[in-house]
Parts: sequence; C-alpha cells; structure tokens
Amino acid sequence: MADANLMEKIVSLCKRRGFVFPGSEIYGGLAGIYDYGPLGVELRHNIKQHFWNEFIAKREDVYGMSTAILMPSRVWEASGHLESFTDPLVECSVCHEHFRADQPESLSEHKASHQGQKVDWSAPSAFNLLVETRLGASAEGATSAYLRGEITQGVEVNFKNILDSMHPKLPFGIGQIGKAFRNEIAPRDFLFRQREFEQMELQYYIRPDEGEGTKQFEYWKQFAFDWYASLGFDTSHLRLRQHASDERAHYAKDAWDIEYDSPMGWKEAWGIHHRGDWDLRRHQEYSGVSMEYVDPETGARVLPWDIECSGGVDRAVLFVLLEAYREDELGGEGRTYLALAPRIAPVKAMVAPLLKNKPELVAKAREVYAMLKKEVPQITFDDNGNIGKRYRRQDEIGTPFCITIDFDTLGETAELKDTVTLRHRDTGEQERIAISDLSGTVKTGVS
Repeated sequence: MADANLMEKIVSLCKRRGFVFPGSEIYGGLAGIYDYGPLGVELRHNIKQHFWNEFIAKREDVYGMSTAILMPSRVWEASGHLESFTDPLVECSVCHEHFRADQPESLSEHKASHQGQKVDWSAPSAFNLLVETRLGASAEGATSAYLRGEITQGVEVNFKNILDSMHPKLPFGIGQIGKAFRNEIAPRDFLFRQREFEQMELQYYIRPDEGEGTKQFEYWKQFAFDWYASLGFDTSHLRLRQHASDERAHYAKDAWDIEYDSPMGWKEAWGIHHRGDWDLRRHQEYSGVSMEYVDPETGARVLPWDIECSGGVDRAVLFVLLEAYREDELGGEGRTYLALAPRIAPVKAMVAPLLKNKPELVAKAREVYAMLKKEVPQITFDDNGNIGKRYRRQDEIGTPFCITIDFDTLGETAELKDTVTLRHRDTGEQERIAISDLSGTVKTGVS
C-alpha cells in the first residue's frame, strides 16, 4: 500500500459518511469499541450474507446455528482457553501503562513518547483475554461465566444436539456468525483489533483419517481464499501463510492464514485451522457426554476431526474499505470513490430528479424509486444539491449506479420518453436505458 495516510483517510470517511463511529463517543468512548452507522451496518450485513450464502445456504452438507454469548467457565476450562488464551503483558516503569510484550513497534513508540526518560519494562506475565462476568441475584450465589472469546465453542458443545436432531452423515459442517469478546491489552488499528467484534465461522467435521484430513484441509484453504477474494480484492493483495509450529494455537494440528497487504503490513484476514479432535475430545472428557459419531451403516463409533474456516466480520469491513479506496480525476475534477464489489455495496443505486425544484421531475423520480425499491431494497433517493455533487457523494460511499430522471424521461424528446440516465460509478460513463429495463439491469449488475 503506497499511501501512508490511507488508514487516516478511511477512518475519516467512515465517520463522515456514516459507516463507523467510535463507541459511546459523547462520553469519551471505550478503546477498541465501535458502532456501525447506516451505511456501515448495510456493508457489514452484505458481507455476512455473502458468507452465509456461500458457506452454508448453498451447500447440502452444512447446517446453520446461532449460539449464546454467555458460557460457563467449565466450557473454557475444557477448551483450554482459561490456561492458554493469553498475551504477554508488560508494564512501563514511568507511567505504569500496560502493553503487549510481543509488539516491539508499540513498545518503541511508547518509549519515545517519554522523550528521553529512562523506561524499564516489567517481566512479561500471562494476561488472559477472556472477559469474565458474574450471573445471579447476590454476590454470594453468583455464578462465574465468560463472554465467549471465540464463537467456535458454541458449535462444539452443541455437536451432539446436531447429531441427534439433524442426523447428518460425515463429512458435514456447522456454520454460524456471532459476537465475541476479548480483553485486549492494547486494541489498535481501528477495526482490526477490537474488544467486541463479530466472527464468521464454519466447523467442518470429517473422519479421523490423515488422507481425508489433508484433502479437506486443502479444499477449504482454497475455498476460503476464493471467497475472500470475491469480496472485491486484487488477489495479489492476498496471500496464504502457514503458521510456524511455535505460533499455532493450542488446539491446532495445522494452521494457515489468509493475509491482506494492509497499511499496517501483511495482516491476518481469515484462518483455516485443522483442530483435529481437540474440542470434541476435551468436551467429552469434561462434560461426561459422548461426542462420538455413530456410522449409520456400520455402527462404528469415531470422534471426528474438525477443519475450521474462521474470519472477522469487522476485519473484512476494514480490509474491503482499504482495498476499495480510490482517488482520481473525473471531468477535470478530483474525486474520491469506493470501488466496492457491487454485491456488497451498502447502496446499490441512487435515484434522483435532475432538478429538485421541478415537481414533475420529482414526482417521476419518486415513481421510479418506488418501483425499483421493491426489486432492489438497498437503494436511496437523493435530491440534495446539484446533480454533480450528488454523484460525488454516491461515489464516495461506493454506490455502483446513479439513475437520473430528466426532461427527456417525461417525453421532451419523443424517442427518449420513459428512459433514464444510468451512470456507472467507476468510469463515470452514462447511458440511456428504458425504465422497463432498469430493474433487471441493476439486479444483474449487483449480483
């Protein structure tokens, strides 16, 4: 990424145009917490829906779930997170702020902020990232619980319920989307590292066989990479990287990341992990409930292996915006626009009268808008400012099409009656199109 100020530009655009706001901003906010505005929530929804369609809805071998955020401490003992879900914590001897010991750049920046004062760091200590809470009406009787640090365990503890209710045959998957929480020592880089975030995941269960494991792992690596690229990425800006043995999570037999070439360097966008039978075996041991799969034909009992595809919704939003940001010149004027993949753009089309002070144009524009809204819900009506400013505003939020109703639409030129001007975001090119063809053209263009 050549533009050193790109992240600042994205943060500014997100606030200005209603994508993302700092959480509880009027009270000073909370580090690592963000709220999504009208455009951001639509972009986020479109990304999640694209995941759901491709990983779950279109497949016969995957079931969807939605599991609880709060889970008892015993779950996290079994999963290993109470013991292993930690970051190394150090304390500054000058201001006593805490930082991650494995982020040397952050430590160097902080040391420099003390302007020559001698800075010593405490010995690193393990800091658990799970967010703990207490449930109950009294302090004495309260039960310890945790906000889930990952959404995976909600699927793992429901594995037997899926077996009993859906009677699937191996291999099969369980997918979900949901919130997770981590008490990050130093949340940073906007949406990249937060304390409250959302994940999209697939747990795909297979027979415990090395050959099958290799085949499925390679399949899902490629499937995940292709899906991520379909969000609108130049594939040269993405790469697959295998974790070294000393950086794998405690549950992983193998682990690869899809990384994005961001302004912060190559950063994790998505993970593909071979979890083996770690989760099912541990939950079977700690709960006393069998997690074995019984083959319906042979009666053989096996504890399946799990191939996981997992990524952050918020990271996808951030990386999509970074990838889509453009600055160019159109018609002799500079402009900023988001070259978003049309399928995930928060607004698919803008409908506008050429002039807002001509009632006949406004009425016709409203008629076209109402017609199109029934077919393409994510459209907007805009009559604020001159048409050039409206185009620039829609470019900046990534709207693929702008539809303008002018006097020719009303029949001023007979052969152009009941046609509109359709403007394309990336090129600025305009064409005349019949109103009767408008819905099909827009739907095809954003599919």
